[in-house]
Amino acid sequence: MADGKFISYLRVSTERQGRSGLGLEAQRQSVADYLNGGNWMLLQEVVEIESGSKDNRPKLAEAMALCRLHGATLVIAKLDRLSRDAAFLLSLQKAGIRFVAADMPEANEMVVGIMAVVAQAERKMISQRTKAALAAAKARGQKLGGFRGSVISADARKASQEARKAKASARAADLMPVIEEIRACGVTSANGIATALTAKGIPTARGSTVWTASQVQRVLSSV
Repeated sequence: MADGKFISYLRVSTERQGRSGLGLEAQRQSVADYLNGGNWMLLQEVVEIESGSKDNRPKLAEAMALCRLHGATLVIAKLDRLSRDAAFLLSLQKAGIRFVAADMPEANEMVVGIMAVVAQAERKMISQRTKAALAAAKARGQKLGGFRGSVISADARKASQEARKAKASARAADLMPVIEEIRACGVTSANGIATALTAKGIPTARGSTVWTASQVQRVLSSV
């Protein structure tokens, strides 16, 4: 039984299948069966016409952006609708997107498990490199230890600022298609855009359900 907000992603391999609806109805029904019952909301359906051997899919990118904007989960009918490449599936997790396959709901946890194994291996390698570097420094006669406090270097501070800016820019990029759509309807002021974003139910960066003009201006300045 599903709960929460969802964006569905349906894919067919050919233009002909897309026009005829062949395969789409079966996928749509599979998603509906998975979502049957529970406290859920299907916010939008996104359809892609693209070969499964290709990972460059604009409609999937659109669906992922919608998930980020709404804090929603991406739901697909079949696991192979995303990609036959396991590395591509992992890229969804790196993008911060929760996803679930109607035919294999446990796949979400499986991918998280795979990533946990990879992260664990990376941490082990980092630890080994650190120990090796310390041993080499000691062998050179370099004094180790001393002050144990935490000092934030200028480089670390700069890196943190750049990371925050990058995050703000990425969210602004996700929001701009929605803002352009609002502008196309004749709403151009920051107050008007804020009201429209609130009406669409898109949360702010801090999770608020109400937008302000200043928040809209910050988004526009981040683009």
